[in-house]
Amino acid sequence: MPSDVNRLHPLSAVTLALQRGLTGLSMPFFVVMVLSTVFDGIDIDWIFMLAPIGFVGGVGYGIAYYYRFTYAITSRTFDVTSGVFSRRSREIPYRRIQNVDVSQSVLHRIFGLAVVSLETAGGGETEATLNFVSEAEAERLRAGIRRQTARADDDASSDERAASASGSASTSGVDEPTRHERSHPDRRPTLLFELEPTELLVYALTSFRWGAAIFPIALVIFLTSADSGSGLVPAFVLEIARPVGGPASLDGAAVGSLLVLIAVTALQWSVATYVASAIYTVANYYGFRLGRAGSDFVYERGLIQRYSGSIPVDKVQSVTITENPLQRLVGYAGLWVETAGYGPESSGGSQSAVPLAETDRSYRFAENLTGVETPRFQRPPTLARQRYLVRYSLIAAVVVAVAFGLAQGTGLERWYLSVAVFVAVPIAAHLKYVNLGYHVGDDHLVIRSGFWNRRTIVIPYYRIQTVSTRRSIFQRRLGLASLAVDTASSRTFSWGTPTVPDLELETAREIHGIGRERLQSAVRERARSDETGLSVDFT
Repeated sequence: MPSDVNRLHPLSAVTLALQRGLTGLSMPFFVVMVLSTVFDGIDIDWIFMLAPIGFVGGVGYGIAYYYRFTYAITSRTFDVTSGVFSRRSREIPYRRIQNVDVSQSVLHRIFGLAVVSLETAGGGETEATLNFVSEAEAERLRAGIRRQTARADDDASSDERAASASGSASTSGVDEPTRHERSHPDRRPTLLFELEPTELLVYALTSFRWGAAIFPIALVIFLTSADSGSGLVPAFVLEIARPVGGPASLDGAAVGSLLVLIAVTALQWSVATYVASAIYTVANYYGFRLGRAGSDFVYERGLIQRYSGSIPVDKVQSVTITENPLQRLVGYAGLWVETAGYGPESSGGSQSAVPLAETDRSYRFAENLTGVETPRFQRPPTLARQRYLVRYSLIAAVVVAVAFGLAQGTGLERWYLSVAVFVAVPIAAHLKYVNLGYHVGDDHLVIRSGFWNRRTIVIPYYRIQTVSTRRSIFQRRLGLASLAVDTASSRTFSWGTPTVPDLELETAREIHGIGRERLQSAVRERARSDETGLSVDFT
């Protein structure tokens, strides 16, 4: 039976009324100003009459939307009804819910409010957002939905076991502890991992987020508009570049001095981006804690914007260990889990389970979480390294050709120094090759790739959706192939599909066949068992 119908916090009515009111206030300005330029009969003074009417109409619409928005926890679905003129009713089955996330800004925490987001499988968008409810209501919703999700999973598992049973012995003695944990998901979470201040500092100093580049760019735009005498470049950029050969002004500047200016500006931008990235990391992961509640991971993090949520362990598709060169140098690595739905971390399914810990500890976490044996990595054939050598040589040749073209068109001197990029070619090819590896285990496929951001991905066979062999034109000429492994997760653009590149064709076909066979056997085994295949007590 459905529970009582609930509404958002009363302050939601205030914010909705103000938001809609400001929208209604601004619309007459835009409409009247556009129409007055087209039709002579439209007077600009109409704005002062229509704007108050628009504001009152917007406020009324916001209040009506608040009263027409309801939600309820039922026995099978989470129901949300919204809309003023066009009504929309959504019934979200509990088995499709991947994450229940709670976020709080500074103002939310002051007023004791929170935003609750429900993420479902296979979607890149939030299925339902409650903006906003009280902190107590957010916790009630999270616990209630988690409890109903666990019950739905238990019912589905029981149905699968009953359908596949053929006179086998009862496994109730094995299943009972798992059911007991799942039936009490709202108990106080057991702490599994807490990010210490030292680890947070190391994480901030060893991470580089390209998204942080927007902050120095916005700063330059602001300073450029504030200082009209500096033209397209702020005065401080010219002053910093001048002692090392930069131009005093862009007017009539030589090509050499402009290149110096570009190099110095790029260095400043990189430093500013690094600082902004470190600040973002500290603000985003301050107070990170990961716990276990029933069969779910629960986390909380954030300094200014506070996030908390749950990750159902049976929705985890793969586990990834990430390391960049700086983190490898100091002996640290991060652990991420990939779910089948949308995650708040990267607009994909990726969520950080352990932002950063000592490398041995992160690998031990991954082994305990997935049950994977210590992998014995194999590399692609050495022919792959030769392929990378040719690829990077072509890139270096393009760099030299561009420098030569600039010299012909602008009089650039010493363009021939660009041939120094060929020195990096064998180094880059070797580093790419030695960081590749794969391990075909009994229950898991493990893939390692990348130098700047090395990722070690552990994929249980039962999570594999498809295994495909891909061959480019160049790979066909060399007798090589790449093996792509798809899961049900919503991959991000930067991470992409886990791939073992440049295998010998016969090896790729062999692994393809093994993956298909072990996928089928793993699915049959899980149909006879209540085990999730992963451990929530991974420490």
